[in-house]
Amino acid sequence: MAEIGIKSLYDCEVKGKRVLLRLDINSPIDPVTKRIINENRLDKSVPTLRWLLDHGARVAIIAHQGDTLDYQNLIPLSEHAEKLSAKLGTHIAYIDDVCGPAAQARVMELHDGEAVLLGNLRYLSEEMSTFENSVKLSAEEMTHTYLVRSLSPLFDLYVNDAFSAAHRNAPSMVAFQQVLPSAAGPLFFGEISALHKIMQEPVHPSVFLLGGAKISDAFGMMGQVLGNGSADTILTCGVTGEVFLIASGLALGKNTDAFLSSHGLLPFIDQAKELLSKYKEKIWMPSDLTCIEDGKRKEVPLSALPLDVDYVDIGEETILRYEKAIGNCGMVFVNGPAGIYEEPLASEGTRRLWKAVEETKGFSVIGGGDSVTAATRFTDLKKIGYVCTGGGAMVRFLSGKKLPLVEAMRQAKGKKEE
Repeated sequence: MAEIGIKSLYDCEVKGKRVLLRLDINSPIDPVTKRIINENRLDKSVPTLRWLLDHGARVAIIAHQGDTLDYQNLIPLSEHAEKLSAKLGTHIAYIDDVCGPAAQARVMELHDGEAVLLGNLRYLSEEMSTFENSVKLSAEEMTHTYLVRSLSPLFDLYVNDAFSAAHRNAPSMVAFQQVLPSAAGPLFFGEISALHKIMQEPVHPSVFLLGGAKISDAFGMMGQVLGNGSADTILTCGVTGEVFLIASGLALGKNTDAFLSSHGLLPFIDQAKELLSKYKEKIWMPSDLTCIEDGKRKEVPLSALPLDVDYVDIGEETILRYEKAIGNCGMVFVNGPAGIYEEPLASEGTRRLWKAVEETKGFSVIGGGDSVTAATRFTDLKKIGYVCTGGGAMVRFLSGKKLPLVEAMRQAKGKKEE
């Protein structure tokens, strides 16, 4: 993609060269079994890895799983290697060492067309989000970190195909470009292209379906996409929808107030009020909600509010309205489920809206971890126009903010291969 000034992997000669490949295969993990429950990012990484191996590269993969904010998912990458091996039909070795002597020795043993997955990057403090937030290093300063000092002398080329982590200003993402010839993989360009279409070339009417519990994502992009005309209509659901209902003057009840307070979400009410003051006609809110009472799904019209219950989904009237908007759209972007889709009694809204996205004739894009996991459960992903691997990076891009990885790759384009 020459127009963004980043070199493509496909323009590189890799036969016999040691290639350091940064992937994002960070996957949802079952809290009990600690096994991977969604393989979307693994699937998306396969074409890049296959191309490198087919062209005779000697590949060492670096990747992360979990972080300080989701420590329960901070596990070894051995299962990731097993699944990549199965998908590729060739053995991907694994060593539970990130960049120490054992990892370095294993890299030097690689032959043409072989690959090894190194240990979880998040075992290193310099790769943790808390380090990034507390220790503000430039990309140049990161070249002195243990990771970059240890691995960069071993490689001929650095390839990044981890757009979903593009918002991270970490050594594995932005520092190797300072010391090695660098290129981006096809997944990187695919994500950029899909998101660019949403922002710069929307097909009208353009609908954004925004829900889930991580409402910072929705609020991070709403002002931008409404302001620049990328979105004609925003369908709110999940906690995002509840916040907008409160901002519109409705009281939902003590349970909802307590949830928003305990999760630090009350400040978003004022943001919702500001958005409604500017774009009220474009922001749709639920017209009914759902709770579970005596083991049964119960519809709650807005006229019955407030109730001291937990709202777990949108109601039938809202589902029908949103289904119609999605069915008539020219493009739909989805981030965040409509309810607690993991629970059968609370999954109706997500299931039906995801089905509407699958069946719409408009161009469809789904992004975000929970969104993709839900889509995997309720739809055939092959029928979705594009499934983004990104969460935070995607939101930041749609918010009009610069991404550290994109800037680092642009700066690396001028570096010559030795």
